[in-house]
Amino acid sequence: MCVAAQGISRVIARFAAVACLGVLGSAAAWAQTSGDVEKAASGLLIGLKPGVNKELADNADRSPTRDRVRAQARWSRAAHAGQTEAIRVAREAGVSIRRSTASGDAQVLGLERPLKGQALSDAMRRLRLHPDVAWVEPDVLVPRLQALPVVPNDTKFVQQWHLQTPDPTRPAALNLPAAWARTTGTPIAGAPVVVAVVDSGVRLDHPDLAGKLLPGRDLISELDIANDGNGRDDDPSDPGDWVSASDLHKPVFAGCSTSDSSWHGTFISGQIAAATDNASAVAGLSWGAQVLPVRVSGKCGARLSDLLDGVRWAAGLPVEGQPLNPHPARVINLSFGGDALCSPAYQETIDAATAAGALVVVAAGNGGGALKRPADCQRVLAVASVQRDGSKASYSSFGANVALSAPGGSWSSTPQDTLITSITNSGLNGPVDNTVGLKQGTSFAAPQAAGVASLMLSVNPALTPEQLIERMKVAARPHGNLGLPACGPTSSQVCQCTTDTCGAGLLDADRAVQLASGPAAIIDALGSVLPGSLLTLDGRRSAAAPSAVVVSYRWTQLAGPPVVITADDQALATVQLPTEEAEYRFRLSVTDSDGQVGESEFRVLASRQNVLAGAAIGGGGGANSLLWGAAFWAWVLGLGLAQYRQRRPTVGAA
Repeated sequence: MCVAAQGISRVIARFAAVACLGVLGSAAAWAQTSGDVEKAASGLLIGLKPGVNKELADNADRSPTRDRVRAQARWSRAAHAGQTEAIRVAREAGVSIRRSTASGDAQVLGLERPLKGQALSDAMRRLRLHPDVAWVEPDVLVPRLQALPVVPNDTKFVQQWHLQTPDPTRPAALNLPAAWARTTGTPIAGAPVVVAVVDSGVRLDHPDLAGKLLPGRDLISELDIANDGNGRDDDPSDPGDWVSASDLHKPVFAGCSTSDSSWHGTFISGQIAAATDNASAVAGLSWGAQVLPVRVSGKCGARLSDLLDGVRWAAGLPVEGQPLNPHPARVINLSFGGDALCSPAYQETIDAATAAGALVVVAAGNGGGALKRPADCQRVLAVASVQRDGSKASYSSFGANVALSAPGGSWSSTPQDTLITSITNSGLNGPVDNTVGLKQGTSFAAPQAAGVASLMLSVNPALTPEQLIERMKVAARPHGNLGLPACGPTSSQVCQCTTDTCGAGLLDADRAVQLASGPAAIIDALGSVLPGSLLTLDGRRSAAAPSAVVVSYRWTQLAGPPVVITADDQALATVQLPTEEAEYRFRLSVTDSDGQVGESEFRVLASRQNVLAGAAIGGGGGANSLLWGAAFWAWVLGLGLAQYRQRRPTVGAA
């Protein structure tokens, strides 16, 4: 063992220590945590002991006024002297460097090549043993804090399966927790995004809409349909739209049938912007959006003229006899079924609203066949309905004009697991208790696209309606292969969606939010992974905004036993996993031709028990889903139980 005597001079001590460096080689003179050396370091930061840098010691600022110019000059002299000393120390320690620069009062030794693992540990050890060095630290890339998926505390959120992270039990889910980590819909600057619900009005007193509603309008012109005792006014509250047997005797209700109140507009308003993370009821898609209620529908539906005036007023366009809307909507939700093909009046209204800057989101319809108005009109975002597993819901209309699909619910023996949950009222006729309910239909698929559009606008308010549609389509996840018959011309049953029938794919909130302002890193989901297997990292479906292209890829490992990523600068990379069971975490970063960067992370659990691996957090996976978490902890508990069984004494059979 090499030890310098206490009374020896600094010069002799230095030579003695340098000699010891060659003898010690890889001796563990200073413990270094594995996390410090697992990352590749391009350089080493070193702190010199007091007195080594004479300029730093002799040029402390002692002036009473602390002149900044003089202080800067003194620091520059000290930094230059420190670089000279650092180069000497590196040479004496046998560490090859290409340059030395200052970082505050410390020095940065730029290595000739990046080092990691044992090579990095050895270089740091040699420097640490030098008598002039106080400390050494690797100059590594420090990742910024990653936004964790956001899970609100609303009591019914767990029942809102359609908002959760997609996983094999709910592949059609919207991926909202990851999107909320990027934005909850509150703009960084400017006014909240306004989403108009042109529908049956709302229950203004519902607690989950408190503070979420703008002053709206009632545009129902027919008194019998309105059911509130008056015509058009400034009260968009929903008195109920039930149709009784006695109503059927009136000519205006010819062709109608009896029904209970639907509370349709309240349900949709809750889907889009219910008060969220308030430990009550449900979560809305866009926490920061404001809903503009425009009442056009009453008993048995809406007059076409009232409906079209409602769209115009919502967009801020003039309507005869009505004041201008002071809060023009950026998104208009129109959940009305088709009764005919798109007409000139309908198309002209949609064109005018679009030109005014409002995206018109419409339901595909519940006829189970070809699209009708408004879904077959041009310049709308038409949304078809899929079940939890991603198959087309039996009732959903479909066709070439569908932009994409979103969960609309389907009946089952456990309806809370397959229907859509939102706020409603318990009254069958007039209002009774504000509550939470379950529904199905394309009426409730469309608001999910409207809510996602609102999130996108909170990130980039400059997006036009056309850009919103295009980016949501690019961001959509592909329709899964469920082994069902493909949806055909008359598929009025559950069937396999295709791009010709159900649009570009499944609505993905997180990818859409990414594409609102830059590229989206999209990682194909990984199945079960066994230790020792060859892992394929596939980012080939990563996308740039429509005006740009992806120009570069970068895969990095964030956690787990160190592995080599082959082709880490390509869209398709591979990793040979070690044979031990472990959890790994990787990141894909993509850069587009505009210089914008998009990132997604994913986790992989390598287990001999064939535990399901996590999929992409930001790119449409399920790394933070309840299923993945349960699988992970089951694996951990299983390992603990196995170790316990191995260690406990054997007990004979009774």
